[in-house]
Amino acid sequence: QVQLVASGGGLVQAGDSLTLSCVDSGRMFSQYAMGWFRQNPGRQPEFVAAVTASGSSEFYGDSVKGRFTIARDNGRNTVYLQMNNLKPEDTAYYYCAANPYFKGYTDRASYMYWGQGTQVTVSS
Repeated sequence: QVQLVASGGGLVQAGDSLTLSCVDSGRMFSQYAMGWFRQNPGRQPEFVAAVTASGSSEFYGDSVKGRFTIARDNGRNTVYLQMNNLKPEDTAYYYCAANPYFKGYTDRASYMYWGQGTQVTVSS
């Protein structure tokens, strides 16, 4: 069973950095690709980043390329999202999710398990 708990959100200023963490309390973490999505009220969820189960490949949304980095530690059942040079438009509720299908890494429909999310607010 996959149970994801995200943390690390907060209120920061533009240009600051923040690292989100997502821990899986289950035993299958190393077999799933992991992704981060974000959403604002009234808007569709946006793909942010994903990493394959082994950590060998990473994928990023266009709006965060070059600023965000996803990484995972399978020994700690944890996936991270390092966010640098944050902008006000990065403000959103960030969710981590697990993808057991080995495909569709940028597609929200490919993610079966979702964490509860953490709020990131970037002030200008």
